[in-house]
Amino acid sequence: MKENNLKQYMDIAPEVQKALDENKPVVALESTIISHGMPYPKNVEMAKHCEAILRDAGVTPATTAIIGGRIKVGLSEEEIEFMATSDDIVKSSTRDYAHIVAEGKNGATTVATSVLTARLAGIPILVTGGIGGVHRGAETTMDISRDLQEIANTDIAVVCAGCKSILDIGLTLEYLETFGVPVIGYETEEMPAFFTRRSGHKLDYRYDDPAAIAKLMKTKWDLGIDGGIVVANPIPEADAMDEDTINAAIEKALADAEKEGIFGKASTPFLLQRVLEVTGGSSLEANIALVYNNTKLGAAIAKAYSENK
Repeated sequence: MKENNLKQYMDIAPEVQKALDENKPVVALESTIISHGMPYPKNVEMAKHCEAILRDAGVTPATTAIIGGRIKVGLSEEEIEFMATSDDIVKSSTRDYAHIVAEGKNGATTVATSVLTARLAGIPILVTGGIGGVHRGAETTMDISRDLQEIANTDIAVVCAGCKSILDIGLTLEYLETFGVPVIGYETEEMPAFFTRRSGHKLDYRYDDPAAIAKLMKTKWDLGIDGGIVVANPIPEADAMDEDTINAAIEKALADAEKEGIFGKASTPFLLQRVLEVTGGSSLEANIALVYNNTKLGAAIAKAYSENK
C-alpha cells in the first residue's frame, strides 16, 4: 500500500514512527490478549509491563489495535485502558479487518491482524503469548487459525510460547512445514505447549542465541525466501503448569465447547476461560509469565536484528 493511502487509515504513534525512521528496534504486540484474553485489571497490568520490558531494553513497543476505525500502531495509556475495559471491541482476524476500519468500529488484533498491521507499518518482529493453529478435529471442521497463513505470507518473526495447547500441535507443525515456515525452538528441541514446556513434538532447529535468530531472519529474507519465522520460547520452568493438570482442564474445556456449540474465533477465548475456571486461576498466572518471558526474548532479537540488518 502506498504511504499516502496508508495514512488515511493508520495512526503510528510518534515514538514508534521516530524509531522506524531511525532504524531503531521496534516490537509489535497484539491486543486480543488485552481485550479477550485476560480479565481486568490483570490485562492492563500485563500490557503496560510488556511495554515497560521493551522500553527498559531500549526497544520501542508498538501495541496494535483498531479504535474508531483507525488502525493504531502504538497505544497511549488511555487507549490501553479502553481496550481492556470496553465491551464494544470485536476480536478481529483478517477477514474482519477492512470491515472494522471501513465501518469505524473497534477491533482487537489477533496474531493474524497484528502480523498484518506490523507488515503495513514495517515492523519485523511480533511478540505474543501463543499462536493459533490447527484445531482438534480440523479434519472434519476445517477449523484452522488464520494466524498460520499470515505468518506464512509475511516477512516477520513471531515470538511465542508455542501454539495454545487446546490445539492440535502436531497438525499445526505440519501445516507450517507445508507453507515453508521455520519453527525454531529457543533453548529447546521440542515445541512448547503454551502452559507447559513440552509437547512431545520435536523441532528441526534449536537456537540458543537471540543474535543467531536475528541472523537467520536477515539471511532468509536476503535470499528472497519470503514468509515468516516462528520462534517457540518455552514458559519458564518455575511458571510451567503440571502437564496432567492442564491436560485434564483442556479436555474438560473442549467437552464444554462441543456441548455448547462454540466454534470458530469464539472458541479460543471460551476455552481459555474454561481452563482458567478449572485451574482455579493458575492458568492466568502462567499465561502472564510466559508473555513476559516472550517479550524479553523479543526485545533481544529486535536489538540484534536492528544492529545487523
